[in-house]
Amino acid sequence: MTLYRKKLIEVALPLEAINAASARDKSIRHGHPSTLHLWWARRPLAAARAVLFAQLVDDPSSWPELFTTEEAQNHERQRLFRLIEELVVW
Repeated sequence: MTLYRKKLIEVALPLEAINAASARDKSIRHGHPSTLHLWWARRPLAAARAVLFAQLVDDPSSWPELFTTEEAQNHERQRLFRLIEELVVW
């Protein structure tokens, strides 16, 4: 039987940071590649980057041998959140 490891997107995401970056991404009027052509249904790239990253990365609770305590899991999850917060900024 294959061991299923939960992904970060299944457990938690830093939604406030993603929402702020997405709003900023959507309101950019110049200097951004997406402004070459105005599309009627723009999708914020910040949210897409965050979702793709969170789908690929395992949640720390899926690795109990590496993160043995709840505190260690939360610490690693916060580190991953900081990575996402940096990733969503253009």
